[in-house]
Amino acid sequence: MKMPKNNVYTVSRLNGEVRQLLEGELGKIWLNAEISNFAAPGSGHWYLTLKDNQAQIRSAMFKGRNRSVTFKPINGQQVLVKGSISVYEPRGDYQLIIESMLPAGDGLLAQQYEALKMKLAAEGLFAADTKRPIPSNIQKIGVITSATGAALKDVLHVLARRDPSIEVVIYPTQVQGDPAAKLICNAIAIANARQEVDVLLLTRGGGSLEDLWCFNSEDLAHAIYNSALPIISAVGHEIDTTISDYVADVRAPTPSAGAELLSKDAENKGEKLELFISRLKQSWQHYELKTSSRMNTLTHRLQRQDPKRRLQQYGQSFDEMQFRLDAAMEKKLASLTLKQQELSHRLNQQSPANKLELESQRLNYLTTRLKDTIKEKLASSEKSLSVSAHQLQTVSPLATLSRGYSITQDNNGKVLLNASDVNVGDMLTTRLLEGEVQSKVV
Repeated sequence: MKMPKNNVYTVSRLNGEVRQLLEGELGKIWLNAEISNFAAPGSGHWYLTLKDNQAQIRSAMFKGRNRSVTFKPINGQQVLVKGSISVYEPRGDYQLIIESMLPAGDGLLAQQYEALKMKLAAEGLFAADTKRPIPSNIQKIGVITSATGAALKDVLHVLARRDPSIEVVIYPTQVQGDPAAKLICNAIAIANARQEVDVLLLTRGGGSLEDLWCFNSEDLAHAIYNSALPIISAVGHEIDTTISDYVADVRAPTPSAGAELLSKDAENKGEKLELFISRLKQSWQHYELKTSSRMNTLTHRLQRQDPKRRLQQYGQSFDEMQFRLDAAMEKKLASLTLKQQELSHRLNQQSPANKLELESQRLNYLTTRLKDTIKEKLASSEKSLSVSAHQLQTVSPLATLSRGYSITQDNNGKVLLNASDVNVGDMLTTRLLEGEVQSKVV
């Protein structure tokens, strides 16, 4: 086989080029996933696995980024993360470098809001040169809001106080919930078809991100942009900002402020200044959105060449070696503990104390058996002696005497059995059970 002269890669070079390829092609992505294998070593970096029902990807969030996370991630938690795909070159694993992390519920809405804002900005819906001027001599104001909401009461109160001559036409609509965006679009279309007012005030009171979500509709954004009538957006409070605020010709911080912008009094010059400032803010926001996209691109290109990324790789390598060292130490400690237990067990088995204990138990056992054997032997001997005594008693002459018999002996002590064994004049001794009798043969 002939070796190629060119394009022979080393593993390090291959992993490096794969990393640059992945980082260059995909850029920043959003990922909705579940956390598992979460680890936070002493370096301050976070390492975790993001997974769904069918796949998983290793991820890292370095301490410079994770300080901005407002909650403590836990295994099993559903999150929405933003990051870039990279390759951990020492191991050849591709991973996600996380830049931001949000709980999945709030994070998904925030991500959808940011994505739509960037899209509409790129389409030019926020451009300052497309804003329609607010008429200088307003006779009729169209108010698009809920007929029963507090926002309408605030608007009517301000208009009645500042300029009672202004007529108000109300285009009632739902301003919260799933169908609200479509109903608001219909109200704008009706107002444009009738052409009975000079300007439209789109308004409602404050609320949560979910409550104001209908004002982040893409369809509503196009309806505002395409309206022939100038539109002022006065949605929520000062801190609330919706897509309709960016598209509208003027954004007012509150419903009351919107009514004040559309009515005149002695402070009309000040209001015009506020209007100018509001438009200036809108122009700045539009410029900021345009430059933000460019900045993200340049930042991404810079990150590809940034030595900080290499330092992060080294930091991750250090943490991985720390994990491996901890695991090896735990394994070695477990092995040594097991060996120590085995040696301790063997030592206990060979210990003289154990042998002495066993021999002591054996001696006690043998002593008990000896005592039992002696007792059994004595009992057996006593029984045998009793039987022998009984037998001896049975054949004893004394037993015969006790039944009324006697024993007669001659002078020589010979027991006489026949009368012919004695002669006249012999002296005889007769033994009875109690005592003896001397007699003479006649």
